[in-house]
Amino acid sequence: MVNLKDDERLDYLLAENLRIIQSPNVFSFSLDAVLLARFVWVPIQKGRLVDLCSGNGVVPLFLSARTKGTITGVEIQERLYDMAVRSIDYNKLGNRLHMIHGDIKDAPKQLGYEKFDVVTCNPPYFPTPSQEEMNVNEHLAIARHEILCTLEDAIRSASQLAKQGGKVAFVHRPGRLIDIIGLMRKYRLEPKRIQFVYPKAGKEANTLLIEAIKDGSPDLKILEPLVVYGEDNEYTPIVREILYGNK
Repeated sequence: MVNLKDDERLDYLLAENLRIIQSPNVFSFSLDAVLLARFVWVPIQKGRLVDLCSGNGVVPLFLSARTKGTITGVEIQERLYDMAVRSIDYNKLGNRLHMIHGDIKDAPKQLGYEKFDVVTCNPPYFPTPSQEEMNVNEHLAIARHEILCTLEDAIRSASQLAKQGGKVAFVHRPGRLIDIIGLMRKYRLEPKRIQFVYPKAGKEANTLLIEAIKDGSPDLKILEPLVVYGEDNEYTPIVREILYGNK
């Protein structure tokens, strides 16, 4: 049994056989979060993972199906934090997953410096919005725009949380690639794997997945492109498997 508020609904994470609380007017996860959770390296058994800018806890929930380690999510918006906590409780994952209601800039001091094997982040992508956009929906504006944290804030915190040799993975827009690499190197994160995501074959990439190692040696691999939709406008087999599993 779950207590849903206002316009909330309980959706399926089909491939993982989990459920998640969502709200179209507050937050609903996108394919970006799914791809990040599948892209990042994770320890199968023990390990400590932290997800920054967690929203309604979607990345920690996805990661819980890939690792038996402990996962901490950090979310600044109280409404989204509350949705994440209730989703974790509903899925009976409270022994391995827990949420922190707070600012990612404070996370290293709160959770400990260089304590985590894996750090993930799906940060706000866009510059600060106009006041008009803020007035329409504050929740969505904060999730999408660099209002409460910048890209540098996110990368700095991720580096401070990651232990030496730990993995740090981000999902973002290709247009910020140079900024991301520059900031990662500034904060001792060496990019090791990059994958570009394309809406369809022949189109420009619209999503970027990047993983770095704390204090790693230079050796960057560009992975095979990931295409989301086929010519029939249906999900490609690989994306369908990511979303729905082998069904």
